[in-house]
Amino acid sequence: MSKILKIRIVFFVSIILVFYFSLVNAEDIPRFDALSSLSDKALHTLIFFYLAYLGLISKFELGDYQIISLVFLIGAIIELIHYFHPYRYFELFDLLANLIGVTIALLIFRLKKVI
Repeated sequence: MSKILKIRIVFFVSIILVFYFSLVNAEDIPRFDALSSLSDKALHTLIFFYLAYLGLISKFELGDYQIISLVFLIGAIIELIHYFHPYRYFELFDLLANLIGVTIALLIFRLKKVI
């Protein structure tokens, strides 16, 4: 199995896990209290940085902006679902934190290509 294929598998599994954990009741997530030491917005930034960077290094036949946009769109869809979800709620600042995460991933990815 090639390295790129392994990265792509990790990328898709990560998206599925983020989607799943974003939709279940937070009390049902094991060790959720351990994550509470990080701010909710920092966690959003970190998660979407991770997803976007994985997407960028997966070498899909898409442009960098398309990958970043798709990862951000996943976050926007999750937030839209939160609007209707009984255990979660929509927050505009979560979207902003997601945007910051994908933007940082793009900047680091581009800087790494230049160096």
